[in-house]
Amino acid sequence: MVQFLCHEKEHFHIHFKDIKLYPEKLKEVGVLAYPLEYMSPKIPGLGDVDWGAFVSALNDIRYNGDAVIEVEDKAFESSHEDILKSVRLSKRFLDNYLI
Repeated sequence: MVQFLCHEKEHFHIHFKDIKLYPEKLKEVGVLAYPLEYMSPKIPGLGDVDWGAFVSALNDIRYNGDAVIEVEDKAFESSHEDILKSVRLSKRFLDNYLI
């Protein structure tokens, strides 16, 4: 028998990523469609997420956990340098919101 012990109560983290939503496509395919049929993943700041509201909600619940910048934006996946650039751009954008 294998047991896994965790001495932390719970461990949560959030992903900072954005999406570009295509409302007309969403109306066409519906909410149960595969998500990439009506949206495109973007780096933070290049999509439709309301970052002020999102970070405000995190502050309201006094979130003090880990966060990850998630790079799924096709515009930044062609090279290692593009990926690094996307992380730098994301951090620069998020610095406007994070305390």
